Amino acid sequence: MKIAIIGQGGHSKVVRDVIKAMGNAEIVGCLDDKFNAEFFHEQILYGPVDASQRIAEEFPEVKFFVAVGNNKVRMQIVKRLGFPEEFYTTLIHPTAQVSEYSKIGPGSVVMPCAVVNSDSLLGTHVIINTSAVVEHDSKIEDFVHISPTATLTGNVTVREGAHVGASATVIPGMEIGKWAMVGAGATVIHHIPANSTAVGVPAIVKMKEVTGGV
Repeated sequence: MKIAIIGQGGHSKVVRDVIKAMGNAEIVGCLDDKFNAEFFHEQILYGPVDASQRIAEEFPEVKFFVAVGNNKVRMQIVKRLGFPEEFYTTLIHPTAQVSEYSKIGPGSVVMPCAVVNSDSLLGTHVIINTSAVVEHDSKIEDFVHISPTATLTGNVTVREGAHVGASATVIPGMEIGKWAMVGAGATVIHHIPANSTAVGVPAIVKMKEVTGGV
């Protein structure tokens, strides 16, 4: 499989490691708007994000992956590209444990040592970061980021664009609203409203945006 990565920040470095570890994929493009023109280096095409349109037309076998950690920016890039879902690939590190009874949408990544257990549903362009745990029957909507070592303990719903911070814990049956932020190390024992920030043990909502998500 040939893959073109969009984004050249810190998250893309980890994504490249995942692709290398998978062993059945080859990076053929690295695109970011910090590049003003297209050029080749070590047989990889570098260039601005808009070069993805030409790649898609000339090389239909190439799959794309938006390797941007910021949920809003990742969504903006996906909307800008306008590609159908089948243009994107799903990446799963070989050390991750993913149940055959779970479902993971295109454009999503499951990082090293992460766990996705039975009957969990992950949407598109989701990040399950290093050693995070998504327990059974959880629902993760599009453009969510579950940070390293965070734990969703079962039947948890995380709505579009939400971010669960590193080492946070969400008890069974809770819901994290759209574009909400759960702070690092927090313990969620109540539903978290959309467009809010919740921190602490137990997690308390500290801030709520007036304008909503993206």
